Amino acid sequence: MTLSYNHILVAVDGSKEAEWAFKKSIDIARRNNATLNLANVIDTRSFAAIEAYDRSIADRALSFAEELLGDYKKQAEAAGVSKVNVIVDYGSPKTMIARDVAKKVEADLIICGATGLSTVERFLIGSVSGHIVRAAKCDVLVVRTDEIN
Repeated sequence: MTLSYNHILVAVDGSKEAEWAFKKSIDIARRNNATLNLANVIDTRSFAAIEAYDRSIADRALSFAEELLGDYKKQAEAAGVSKVNVIVDYGSPKTMIARDVAKKVEADLIICGATGLSTVERFLIGSVSGHIVRAAKCDVLVVRTDEIN
């Protein structure tokens, strides 16, 4: 069993929790001299009905993801992480991150932010981080902010 990580996958979505996960991932990637894979999965289910009326929704979501990941990539490189990749994909974040994206980058660690959902919201729609913990084939680190929800 190895005690280091080579391919770290960080799921980011623009939330405060995801930003904390990203910040923690920089230190872990530097310590392990690992490749840092920054991923944003655009949840197509959330705008499928609206897109019939406004086709620019998908374009705006892609622009937001590319800008977010580009900014995070610059921050990681400035902090000393030499190998940084960005991934934008489409689908259900909870399944894409744990299954498809992790396999694609050969992740041995997935880092994500803890959900900000209430108990009722988690029951109704489920937690992305909770699903990743259950479905991932590698280690998962769920990062919490310093605020109590």
